[in-house]
Amino acid sequence: MLQAFPFPIRTECPPGACVCQRDVLLADADSDTRILRLTREEEKKLLAHIDNIASYDELNKLAERLNSQLGVVLRITPSNNEVRSARGLSIVLAERPGLCRKTRQAVPTAIRRCLDRHPEIIYAILDAHDLLGPN
Repeated sequence: MLQAFPFPIRTECPPGACVCQRDVLLADADSDTRILRLTREEEKKLLAHIDNIASYDELNKLAERLNSQLGVVLRITPSNNEVRSARGLSIVLAERPGLCRKTRQAVPTAIRRCLDRHPEIIYAILDAHDLLGPN
């Protein structure tokens, strides 16, 4: 039986277009449904917020809020090869039921755009992973 929610939830994707397992999430009464709060309108606001990030601290706050409010884990790590730009970083939203495929692609793309505009954030990420030398 599908749950009723006191808040608007994301509409389902067209059949075959997504592998988010939204129906499985809705059918399980014990599942974590916080991710369904990320409607298309809220996703647009999130992407706009990411475009306005100007520091490493703001990026970390975003990652913490994604985890606390939606249960989504954002990982940004340097790749094993050389990092010359934002393309050298691995930016991943961990897969979980209810998280749309398009969202898993749009958020890292927006973060890369932000990092291209603010290379000092890339240096801070590298420094946080001890790639620029000892602290």
